[in-house]
Amino acid sequence: MTGPTADLATRYLGLPVPSPVIAGSSSLTDSVDGVRACAEAGAGAVVLKSLFEEQIAAEVAHEMAASETPNWHTEAADYISAYGAENAVGDYLRLIEAAKKAVKVPVIPSIHCVTSRNWPAYARRMESAGADAIELNVFVSPTDPRLSARQIEDIYRDVLAAVKKEVSLPVSLKVGHFFTSFSETLGDLVRRGADGLVLFNRFYAPDIDIERLQVVAGPAFSAPEEMNLTLRAVAQLSGQLRCDLAASTGIHDGGAVIKQLLAGAQVVQVASTLYRNGVDQIRMINGEIRTWMQARDLKNIEGFRGRMSHDAWPGGSAYDRVQFMKRSVESR
Repeated sequence: MTGPTADLATRYLGLPVPSPVIAGSSSLTDSVDGVRACAEAGAGAVVLKSLFEEQIAAEVAHEMAASETPNWHTEAADYISAYGAENAVGDYLRLIEAAKKAVKVPVIPSIHCVTSRNWPAYARRMESAGADAIELNVFVSPTDPRLSARQIEDIYRDVLAAVKKEVSLPVSLKVGHFFTSFSETLGDLVRRGADGLVLFNRFYAPDIDIERLQVVAGPAFSAPEEMNLTLRAVAQLSGQLRCDLAASTGIHDGGAVIKQLLAGAQVVQVASTLYRNGVDQIRMINGEIRTWMQARDLKNIEGFRGRMSHDAWPGGSAYDRVQFMKRSVESR
């Protein structure tokens, strides 16, 4: 006996999405073919590979180095700098336009930035190119002793405020967990206009090659056990913040998606599992969610979203525990 047909449709950033499983920003989403493949596999939306502030700087440096003029007049240098930046941004705008024509699901460009200098103008052009929303991928390393916690947090606030001032699109912030007062900082960003938060960014992790004595890249892909940090944060914040929460990192199968939805996530973002298993893994995950829902006579995502969040579940205080406790022999 099977239950009712399970409807996976939901909303994210105010946009209708056919599934809570979103293709996260990666090299798998840096082309029209990649975007189309993710959509055809059942992704509810596609986040394009990030346009990096460093990428624009590198393009400018390349243009400057390629010129035969060693000593730049100020106006000439400004022209070449603008030309290099336009190349990088222009390619990205064309990707947005082409992706929007190729798929019916929301297309969300991702901007990786550490300043509020040029991004407002770029975001405005992305809106004109047809973007459905914008994801701001912001990270400021907390390792500079010259920067206070407040100064670091202000960078996030400044970037968000500058972009929100220029666009009418919903804007989400993809953040890490390196905040002194995590809930207070994210709550403040929501009050300042963040329509959604993506928890969490997975950063480049260095490793050491002990044979060659070199610093090398650590594992590029997430592992399933990395999901629990996000799960805790989603469960704790879902009842506190008036915004959509997108869970990210360590989500590899349907079971992981269901856990995040139970904790209160609006959607999840996947990437590593698509590298390991191919983009058709999205179809597999959607199928696993439907099977689980049908076995419990759940017709839609809202039938169970947030059921086990910190505030909704009687045992929600378990999400606050940070230390292991050994049970005594007598208490077993």
